[in-house]
Amino acid sequence: MLAIGTPAPDFDLEDESGNRVRLAGFRGRSAVVLMFYPADLTPGCTKQLCEARDDYGRYQAAGVAVFGVNPGAAATHKRFTEKHGLRTPLLLDDGGRVSRAYDALMPVPLLTLVNRTVVGIDREGVIRFYERGMPSTSTILAAMGVSDPA
Repeated sequence: MLAIGTPAPDFDLEDESGNRVRLAGFRGRSAVVLMFYPADLTPGCTKQLCEARDDYGRYQAAGVAVFGVNPGAAATHKRFTEKHGLRTPLLLDDGGRVSRAYDALMPVPLLTLVNRTVVGIDREGVIRFYERGMPSTSTILAAMGVSDPA
């Protein structure tokens, strides 16, 4: 696991609509939450990303950009987004390079299986939250030291 207080690895990925997202582009202007999840359109991942959808306004009001991260294809990400009305962009981590950099892969040789992991990064690019599983929005925002409008 990555240590709280260490610099977050930079990344440059596309979302399901082909928009480029680079962590360095948020430095000084927005905190970022990355939700690494195993697969599109599965029950647990649907629950996690629908909660992020439902709490999207809370994240925005707190100045936090939220992204789902998964090695799935753009077409599957797009279907997932459309089916559930997701507001969180889903980043295409082809080959799991970013998931690996954030220690969000399961230790299975020769496979790219994501271990559900949530990472909170402050405006200066420092990791402030790192947890496996599906922590609540309140838990994430509190650990990041931003005010929760809820």
